Amino acid sequence: MSPSRPFALTPGEPAGIGPDLCLLLARRAQPQALIAIASRTLLAERAGQLGLDIALLDVGPGAWPSAPAPAGSLYVWDTPLAAPVTAGHLDARNGLYVLETLSRAGRGCLDGHFAGMITAPVHKGVINEAGIAFSGHTEFLAELTHTEQVVMMLATRGLRVALVTTHLPLKEVAAAITAERLTRVARILHADLVGKFGITRPRILVCGLNPHAGEGGHLGREEIEIIEPTLQRLRGEGLNLIGPLPADTLFTPKHLDQCDAVLAMYHDQGLPVLKYKGFGAAVNVTLGLPIVRTSVDHGTALDLAGTGRIDTGSLQVALETAYQMASPR
Repeated sequence: MSPSRPFALTPGEPAGIGPDLCLLLARRAQPQALIAIASRTLLAERAGQLGLDIALLDVGPGAWPSAPAPAGSLYVWDTPLAAPVTAGHLDARNGLYVLETLSRAGRGCLDGHFAGMITAPVHKGVINEAGIAFSGHTEFLAELTHTEQVVMMLATRGLRVALVTTHLPLKEVAAAITAERLTRVARILHADLVGKFGITRPRILVCGLNPHAGEGGHLGREEIEIIEPTLQRLRGEGLNLIGPLPADTLFTPKHLDQCDAVLAMYHDQGLPVLKYKGFGAAVNVTLGLPIVRTSVDHGTALDLAGTGRIDTGSLQVALETAYQMASPR
């Protein structure tokens, strides 16, 4: 059964393409009720700049819709800007506005008003220029929801890739692959594949760290000393983990056709393959949160804001993924 609660959509950096994406998306009806948490004035001005005739339907606490908005319209929970916006031009005065949209969406999910939240890209630099310590959506939402451990997973149609380590220099990766970290990440990945994707017994392929998965210790001992023993212990808990496998052969149809997700050891081991397969139609999913959160896989594209020369593919996949994740819940 489809959730009767609406989903929250945050347009991110107001000078970027996030508002454009929301408006372009509204040309067609969505299968679920979707609320843009944004400045109504911003959306109206950007719609005029894009030449779009989109009806902005006001909603708010106590008046949440359950039915999808008709094609050519968009539900909006008006969130005031701090300063006027010019497409393509950052203004640090609106840093707090961006965080307020995220707070409203996150708290609405926690309170049970929203079935999940989908985020368009923010500009971390301009938020920090506003005097606000901000390292990204993931960290912000982890703090808001009091979540100690989260996992980054990117997905496109036919492939999901989760990461044991994320934004680390390559020289630091090996030391960061510990039994404790691998255990936490694998448990979260397994739990969310079951609880948020409705996969009864997920089959997870695990990459080795070294070329040829260490080749029996000749090309590194992390597989022998850390990865293999940890996977074996987790199998004892009921996790269906295959590996560690050489990453250069794991990402082939022979293996991928039989799996539900891949667990890569580091950022550039797994994500180049996924982005080659689905760039422009991929989604970033934060696992481990008590709420559903998905995001586009691209940045603010300031140079394209207000031009109409953008592709909504990644946002559409982010929406589809959020709808899927909310259904088992």
